[in-house]
Amino acid sequence: MVSQIEEVPAAVPGEPDCKLIEPMVIGDQNTLSPWMVDCTNQNEFMLSSDKILTLVDPKPTLLEKYERLLKPILHVKPTLPTESS
Repeated sequence: MVSQIEEVPAAVPGEPDCKLIEPMVIGDQNTLSPWMVDCTNQNEFMLSSDKILTLVDPKPTLLEKYERLLKPILHVKPTLPTESS
């Protein structure tokens, strides 16, 4: 899995204290697909830090692929310049 992760303070000890943002499952040939896509439309998940076993930095090529998937596509309608009077 590759994801952005953010530590958040738990209001009560034992409550989830980490937020996974846009987690993706790494498939065959480094394909990426949203985690739990068949179960929910959510793209942020709360998790207790004591449930996380290992954290590593992804290879640069995998990170670039992940970032490209998250990059918003902007659709800007072109405008023509107007003449000032």
